[in-house]
Amino acid sequence: MRETRVCRVAVDVLAVERLFDYTVPEPLAAVVAVGTIVRVNLGGRRVRAWVVEDDVVSEAPADKLRPLLAAVSAGPPPEIIDLTAWAAHRFAGPRLPLLRAASPAAIVAPSAAPAPSPPSDPDVVRPSSSASSSSDEAAEVAADAARRQTATIRWPPAAGNGDLVAGLLAPDGSTIVVVPEGRLGALAAGLRARGATVVPWLVEGRPRDRARAWQRARQGGCVVLGGRSAVLAPVPDLAAVVIVDDGSEALKEERSPTWHARDVAAERARRRGARLTIVSPVPPLEAPGPLVAPSRTVERAGWPITEVIDRRREPPGLGLFSSRAVAALRAAVEDPERIAHRNGRQTARGAGAARPRAVCVLNRRGRARLLACAACGELVRCDRCEAAVAEVDAGPDGVALLGCARCGATRPRVCVRCGSTRLKILRSGVSKVREDLAALLPGVGVAMVDAATDELPTEPVLIGTEAVLHRVEPYPGGATAAVVFLDFDAELLAPRFRAGEQALWLLVRAARLVGPRAGGGRILVQTRLPRHEVIEAAVRAAPGLVADAERPRRRLLDLPPYAALARLTGDAPALAAAAEALRAAPAVGVSAGAGSGDDVLVRAPTAEALADALAAAFSAGRPLGRLRAEVDPLRV
Repeated sequence: MRETRVCRVAVDVLAVERLFDYTVPEPLAAVVAVGTIVRVNLGGRRVRAWVVEDDVVSEAPADKLRPLLAAVSAGPPPEIIDLTAWAAHRFAGPRLPLLRAASPAAIVAPSAAPAPSPPSDPDVVRPSSSASSSSDEAAEVAADAARRQTATIRWPPAAGNGDLVAGLLAPDGSTIVVVPEGRLGALAAGLRARGATVVPWLVEGRPRDRARAWQRARQGGCVVLGGRSAVLAPVPDLAAVVIVDDGSEALKEERSPTWHARDVAAERARRRGARLTIVSPVPPLEAPGPLVAPSRTVERAGWPITEVIDRRREPPGLGLFSSRAVAALRAAVEDPERIAHRNGRQTARGAGAARPRAVCVLNRRGRARLLACAACGELVRCDRCEAAVAEVDAGPDGVALLGCARCGATRPRVCVRCGSTRLKILRSGVSKVREDLAALLPGVGVAMVDAATDELPTEPVLIGTEAVLHRVEPYPGGATAAVVFLDFDAELLAPRFRAGEQALWLLVRAARLVGPRAGGGRILVQTRLPRHEVIEAAVRAAPGLVADAERPRRRLLDLPPYAALARLTGDAPALAAAAEALRAAPAVGVSAGAGSGDDVLVRAPTAEALADALAAAFSAGRPLGRLRAEVDPLRV
């Protein structure tokens, strides 16, 4: 008598993470395999599920197992099914969102995977020999990185990366290219022009179109181009993965599990023996492999002019807008000939000419109040980690103290530069800031832009949060002549351990609006810290300065990449139980607020040790209430 075939499934129900065993009926035997999307009976309901194991030996008696009801659709291949299990454990979250992201958006007939398509001609994806010097160097840098199994390329923000990405495509097999910002059209067109078969990995649009793209990727022999979930594309012949703009927060999932495209791509590439290349204008310290960079000439040319406005010695009463910033804004919108010239147009009013535009950035929400010395004008910073400090409760002797929200250090309420005890509060924002700027620029339209703005205003001067940097068209299509950061110190001294990297990334976004150094646009930064490494890096087009300054701080404070972090939130009883379990784990540290009902910060020497400790903590805490982990948090 033939043994009953049993498979194990993960059901499409968010509150249920347990796996269930079902028998495979004979009519479905030919189409059910690991990854197949099926329909099962769960508690009297018909629910969707993924087959995650096949031919298993169930602990339940055979007569107690129910059969699968139907095979619904093809699903992720076995290697992706295994990868979702790894990612769910690594990032301490449910597996279901990963399975959904890796599956087709509409039904694809459940059958054997189609035969792989023949690979593209490797010669057609190389840059032409008539390319410019920048393109020639892009080809050389790409060739250097392609010789390494893992590498990180530092490529300037305002230099085109089409030739660079083309040079990183695998000559045989499939390549996954992850671009987080969503502007894929130009890159896709450039790769297609070189002969590559580009499959857009869509997360929006009609489900049928997205399913067709999934089905084409399943055939292999292509370049899958998309956002972070593209790392889960079902290509059977993966040979290379390229992560563009590592450092962008769009590469990290905000919902649980909080996985990062770089980490999942690295694990998948390791398992497949595929090449992994990271491309970023400011690679984070976690970026793997040796660093490959262009010549100083190319890197400098790929950054715009950055002008620093030192506000320490300015007369009082100017508010947020220095005289130099106002003059630069006025010049940016009143010099159409220069903008027309830098965009290759004959005249500013000629056909297709873009209207000159200037952008002001003011992040007002969620920013700390800054203290400055009333005597010398220097900002008051932590002498341990250099973050902003604020007044805290007095010490035992009644003397006022300053406390750091980033590292917890305290010190007397004095300026370390001049010894003065007279400190003043600087506010990062003012009311009616748009009206203030409009009054300084009579006759010039000024409009506000934030994350809630539906359509981009047509006024020549825009002011808003960092959301404005995402909304304005970048160079060369746009015509942004100047970007002014009105309160950059709030970014530099934010009480987050990644504050420097995140501040520099804002300058990267601004650089992509105004274009390269030869274009004539510029970035203006108002600051009281003109010698800060982030500002020096932008002025000198040397982003490595930030990494050089960050490494010793991170090592001293035991922060990534020298440790693994996670933040736990949830109900107080669940947090208390989880914290108790974490304290019992070897080499795992728990924040002082553990079990208090607030968030709990967990630190471990490695990502693997952190994942194991969190699994034990969830087993202890979940029965008592809600519990969520944010692994590798960006804003701690």
